[in-house]
Amino acid sequence: MSLRVDLEVPESALRTHVPAVADSAAGTGDELVVTTRAMATEVTVRVALGDVRAAPEELRRAAGRALEVFHVVERACTRFDPTSPLMRANAAPGRWHRVPPALFAAVEEAHRAYEQTSGRFDPRVLRDLRVLGYDRTLPFASGDAQVVRPGQPSARRQRSGSWRPRFHHAAGELHLGGEPIDLGGIGKGLAVRWASAALAAVAPDHLVEAGGDCHCAGSGPGAGRWMVAVEDPFGSATPVAVLALADRAATTSSIRLRRWKLNGRPVHHLIDPRSGRPGGDGLVAVTVVGADPATAEVWSKVLFVSGRRRIADEARRRAVAALWVDVDGVQWTSPGMERYVTWRRP
Repeated sequence: MSLRVDLEVPESALRTHVPAVADSAAGTGDELVVTTRAMATEVTVRVALGDVRAAPEELRRAAGRALEVFHVVERACTRFDPTSPLMRANAAPGRWHRVPPALFAAVEEAHRAYEQTSGRFDPRVLRDLRVLGYDRTLPFASGDAQVVRPGQPSARRQRSGSWRPRFHHAAGELHLGGEPIDLGGIGKGLAVRWASAALAAVAPDHLVEAGGDCHCAGSGPGAGRWMVAVEDPFGSATPVAVLALADRAATTSSIRLRRWKLNGRPVHHLIDPRSGRPGGDGLVAVTVVGADPATAEVWSKVLFVSGRRRIADEARRRAVAALWVDVDGVQWTSPGMERYVTWRRP
């Protein structure tokens, strides 16, 4: 079955044995909570049970299918497994490759984002990440990840012009346009989108969350909006703000975790495609609210790499609802974000 980007993940790709995909499940009387670990983060599905008429086992199966979406996307789109479909295509980016539906759709979505942002979002940053030492999983949890390499990486960038991947829909084949790509952020946003779609028919009131990206469908427990905390990028247990969301996605691009030192110099994973270097001067985190998690993920990254001096104008010009925290710990919001903020830290 083919994957329709905006509607569903192929049923044939999903395991239906819920215990195989749900690491834990719990019910509080007014909600069902199911979790797993995928894409290097904890994934949580919360189903508000107020108006749900489905049987409990049907709900658990739907939640399990939603969680399995993340494993499907991870297997197809990870760059940390040299045998993954993405990395096989990256090994020969100037050739045609038959790929799984999830990867095909993710590359199409990435190209759409590239065009909509006039190249400000560009997945052709894999070589840049490798130059910076992020060619493998680093021990970010230790808080002291170090990479030592002889010499200093060049800041010069070589590009082959516009990114022009090609797609052969009937055969499920794609051509990356000559350069390897990284789909980490947008892949997670798409997984949230598709997982939410997998839940919608059975559980219209639900939340899907994965590592700072979430989609809040319908009402939360108690028939109110879903309350989403915006994490403090400096590590405090107190959030910087709480958002009240219904039928909205929220995504955060942050350097709280994925940062390290290369030859003693601080670097991070949010690459400005114009320079090939870590971007976002003066910023530590950007949160965006929008209708779709993949689109919000794209804009949170684009706004982040704009840097502290330009982000306000960029968010206003693009009419993006954004909240950002600068290196001094000060939080700011665009006009479109104010209606979602129900509490903010003084």
